[in-house]
Amino acid sequence: MTHAAALVVALLLDAGMGGRALSWGRLPHPVVAMGNGVAWLDQRLNNGRRANGVAAVLILVAVAGTVGAVLGLVHPVVDIVVATVFLAQRSLVDHVRAVATGLQSGLAEGRDAVAMIVSRDTAQMARPAIARSAIESAAENLSDGVIAPAFWFLVAGLPGILIYKAVNTADSMIGYRTEKYESFGWAAARLDDLLNLIPARLTALMIAAVTGSLRAWPAIAHDARQHRSPNAGWPEAAMARALGVALAGPRSYDGEMRDLAWVNGAGRRETGAYDIRAAIGVLWQTWALATGLTLAIAVLAWLT
Repeated sequence: MTHAAALVVALLLDAGMGGRALSWGRLPHPVVAMGNGVAWLDQRLNNGRRANGVAAVLILVAVAGTVGAVLGLVHPVVDIVVATVFLAQRSLVDHVRAVATGLQSGLAEGRDAVAMIVSRDTAQMARPAIARSAIESAAENLSDGVIAPAFWFLVAGLPGILIYKAVNTADSMIGYRTEKYESFGWAAARLDDLLNLIPARLTALMIAAVTGSLRAWPAIAHDARQHRSPNAGWPEAAMARALGVALAGPRSYDGEMRDLAWVNGAGRRETGAYDIRAAIGVLWQTWALATGLTLAIAVLAWLT
């Protein structure tokens, strides 16, 4: 079975059942295991030196790649199972939909729901800020949680998807510009940026394609380059244009307000639950395009 054929099955399983596709029992989810590994390396190697951070990432990549290579020798079904585990379309949709549902019930419920998917301060968020945060998370995590792992599985099979998820997990834990992680987390953050370079732009392109926004690509690219992240700005900019809303902009982290650039600043800023549900529609349209393209690759491989 080709990587493309296995990926099609995994995409369908994840979309249909998500985390319910497998029962872990007493075993930790693989991402939790990866997080434990990152924490172990952090505890033992983090002395504030960049070289130690590079060593930690090399260890993560070596272990993830080796585990992926060994699992890939077992049986094609294992490829499907592991790929399904590391895709997050259903989980993403469920979490984003919960924000729309909460927001329709009231501000407090909306704040509680959005706090589950963003790291910014949510206690004082107004309705538009809650909706924007959910939409931004939807766009960014479509890239990080669906398109990027699918892309690296398609390119390099189980070693590819495991290495991507290990690095992405490390970036989420130690890739911060703080005193503790400025140097140690540098390698994880930079490698994560590199691994997301193509998937982020591919995600933006697919969002633009399914929503008829390709003519706005120059504006999407312009807005993406103003974003604080070299990659997250691309799917966010495409989603903003698709929905006609403004995203990003000023927000608070740890009690400190940061004056960040707007994405599609001329777009509508009064957003709500309706816009979140529209974003969910875009998530499914983009997933369908990705699945269709993967199926086409699988058929072409079979024919040749």
